[in-house]
Amino acid sequence: MLLINTCRTKLVGLTLLVLALPGCASYYTHYAMFPGENSSGDPRQIRVSWQSADYPGWSFIRDKSTTMKVETQCSDRVWRLSDDSHNQAGDCGAGVRACGQKKLDESVYKSGPVNEVACLQVVGPESVERIADIGAKFQLSVACRPLAPEVSKGDEVVSMDYLRASAVAYTVYARRVPRGSLGARLPAFDESVCKAD
Repeated sequence: MLLINTCRTKLVGLTLLVLALPGCASYYTHYAMFPGENSSGDPRQIRVSWQSADYPGWSFIRDKSTTMKVETQCSDRVWRLSDDSHNQAGDCGAGVRACGQKKLDESVYKSGPVNEVACLQVVGPESVERIADIGAKFQLSVACRPLAPEVSKGDEVVSMDYLRASAVAYTVYARRVPRGSLGARLPAFDESVCKAD
């Protein structure tokens, strides 16, 4: 009887340990803001952001992340790059990418259906397969442009423009700060630039 109770106690302890492991993660916000141009040639700020859960090296759980959000100043278009660990990863290749949408985008460098093209993709410095593995410096490739930089929504004309396509990838330097800290607040766009346009 004592042997059975000891086994049960060890089993309960082991179960509690396994359940507690996911709570060992450190949570971070990653972001960057850099200058660029949209497809119309207007100077714009570009904001990149995502969140991650980083697990200790001894954990059997791999680091996790949200999708990577890419926003352009003065535009309503928001890109979400994903990888194979996310449900919404498209069929436009491997790695960290965002596929084009037939009604919104056209490829600048490839012919064929735009939904099979990675319009935005993290391409370096090394081969990056998951957002959770991206460090403080990475390269972002843009291979599409909007079919219509501006669209009508009711009585309003809205910009759907985004970072200009380039044969040379953009180099991005991201900050990593503990989630919930004062430094985790994303830098704001200067909206007065949009009103001036």
